[in-house]
Parts: sequence; C-alpha cells; structure tokens
Amino acid sequence: MTKKQRFEAILEYFSVAVPKPETELMYDNPFQLLVAVILSAQCTDKRVNMTTPHIFAQFPDAQALSNASFEDIFALIKSISYPSNKSKHLIGMAKMLVEEFGSEIPMNVEELIKLPGVGRKTANVITSVIDQQPNMAVDTHVFRVSARLGLTTNAKTPLQTEQQLIKHIPKDMVHKAHHWLILHGRYTCIARNPKCDNCGVSELCKYYKKIKS
Repeated sequence: MTKKQRFEAILEYFSVAVPKPETELMYDNPFQLLVAVILSAQCTDKRVNMTTPHIFAQFPDAQALSNASFEDIFALIKSISYPSNKSKHLIGMAKMLVEEFGSEIPMNVEELIKLPGVGRKTANVITSVIDQQPNMAVDTHVFRVSARLGLTTNAKTPLQTEQQLIKHIPKDMVHKAHHWLILHGRYTCIARNPKCDNCGVSELCKYYKKIKS
C-alpha cells in the first residue's frame, strides 16, 4: 500500500464513521474558544469545560478579561494545570487583543502567535475550527496516532508531523482530519494499551501489523 492509498483509505473511513467531527471544548464565540484552548494545554477538555463557564460569566469578552487581576483569574482556574502561567497568559492575551486587534480574534496564524500563551498549535486550532483553514494542530494524540497509522514517517517534532500530514490531506479535509486524529487518539488509539480490537482502521495500521506479527 502506498502512502497515498493509506491516507485515502483512512480518510474515507473517518469521513463515513465521523462525518461531522467537532472539538469537545465548549464555546460560543472565537474569544471563548481562544481562552479554552489556552487553558487546555496539558489539561483535559473535560476539566477545561468545567472551568470556563465561571470565567465567561465574569469576563465575557477581551475588554473585561484585560481588566481582570491575576488573583481573580487564578482563583477561577486553580484546578487547571499551570494556573499561574495561564492566568498571566490570559490577561496578557486579552490586553493585546484590545490594544492591537480591536478586541477581535485575528484569523491568521502569524498574528495569533504574537498573543501571550498562543503557540503554533493553538493558532492552528483557532483558524481551523473557526475559519476552517487548512491548518493542522498537532497535539500528543495527533502525533501518536499519525505515527502509529503510518501517516507520518520518522517525524520527531509536532512541526514535522504537521508538514507531513498537510502534504497528503486534501485542503478541504484538514480541519476535519485534525479532529478525527485527536478523537481517535483520545478514545481508541490511546497511549497505553490501544484498543486495536475496536479500531475501524486497524487493518490499515502499521503499528497493528507490527504487534500482530
């Protein structure tokens, strides 16, 4: 099987099995998604979703958040990983949004990564989810699943994984493929003891072929 055939078969499977994949983060607008994604770094979506309603109730937009104190935010997100750094990032992000972007979330990766707490992965998530741009956010799930399935070869960094994936995924499918790989890694192709017997793409998977032999 060529790499092209592998990509086509796997994408076809997910297109049928999960036709409308979505992020599991809860949000109502781009600002809320940006806050949620910043908080989600090295933290579960479930924990973030338990926390963000309290934040949005008190700080519904960038202007309000930019005026928040460190203590205000820290108290709301202390159950989230790295609450000190993330409190500073959220306030700094909101201040820059107000001062440099008129409180609007830029839909451009290069501009987004200027914001405190926003790296390439977060910027790719925002532009992919909100604007359906062909940007592939690579988290630990995408990195692991792509390698196991054989979609990537010897990728050592998230950027290498991203570059290999978008080279072979049609542009209009990248925003969906991001979710497919994350959800597959979260619930089926888990880090330890992956559920290969319940996997719809196991017969296409290099990892499965290796452990079977």
